[in-house]
Amino acid sequence: MKTSDDIKEIATALHLAQGNMNGAKKDARNPFFKSSYSDLTSVMQAISKPFFDNGLSFVQAAEYEDGMIAIITRIIHKSGQWIESKTLLPAVKNDPQAYGSAITYGKRYSLQALAGVPSVDDDGQFASAGVQEKHKEYDNKIQEIVGDMLELIEKNDIEFSKLWHECTREEQGKCWKLINTKQKSIAKELLNKSKEIEK
Repeated sequence: MKTSDDIKEIATALHLAQGNMNGAKKDARNPFFKSSYSDLTSVMQAISKPFFDNGLSFVQAAEYEDGMIAIITRIIHKSGQWIESKTLLPAVKNDPQAYGSAITYGKRYSLQALAGVPSVDDDGQFASAGVQEKHKEYDNKIQEIVGDMLELIEKNDIEFSKLWHECTREEQGKCWKLINTKQKSIAKELLNKSKEIEK
């Protein structure tokens, strides 16, 4: 979270606003979980009057950052003081509907969290599915890399070193945990041989 240099005025105003703020109504329906949740409109309605009465307003923006959707939410006091947060979310698919869903989801929960509105996380399966999908893709990638590594280790092929150095440190760490002691020993020998050749 980021803030202006001074937050005395906005801290007081937000304290007063929260004292008069009701929870957002759960008037939207999630058929997946067969439950209700508070949509973005309900959250905005919950903070509208308390914010206005205490000189507060907010702005939100959506940006693209490192393959993720970034939602920036800033609460501003009439004095010019502000507090800001950034939420990063993946999209399930690379299409407008998926991006729109992630943006709406991110805006609602970012605003709820920053303003202190009670939240009900009933409809997050669409956005969270993106996280699960990315984890699955990453795990599959690791398994493929390990399979290639084991094949080269079994052949005692010095090309193992090339494959190893093409991996990120995180990938190397995860792959290393998935091979046994004997395979690690051969891998180390192949890496050392590669260094000697490069000399």
